Amino acid sequence: MIDKVRKYPLSILIVLTVIYLSFFRPPKTPLDQVKNFDKLVHVCMYLGLSGMLWLEYMKSHRGQFRIKHIFIGAVALPIVFSGCIELIQEYCTTYRGGDWFDFAANSVGVIVAGIIAYFFVKPKYF
Repeated sequence: MIDKVRKYPLSILIVLTVIYLSFFRPPKTPLDQVKNFDKLVHVCMYLGLSGMLWLEYMKSHRGQFRIKHIFIGAVALPIVFSGCIELIQEYCTTYRGGDWFDFAANSVGVIVAGIIAYFFVKPKYF
């Protein structure tokens, strides 16, 4: 476990930040009037989370790239994590609601991060 914390410190920090942002009561702002602005925020949060997982994986596993490991860790787990967050928001809070479109936006962020990392960043590491 300590080894994972040492290899993925920024990813863990981003996971904790996403958890916080997913459950705090956001203040009202003028951006609330912009249609689907929150979906852009979801894409950015999960692009950042998955992108950091990719970067920290590549940094700590130079020369040992295993597509199965990175797919599970930086694609599948963030998508499952986002689904769990949406379900918890829906069924365990009174002030937040789960939304399939939020889940879709989260998944888009993860997929975009994977495409960028695999095709543009990975060639520089491996």
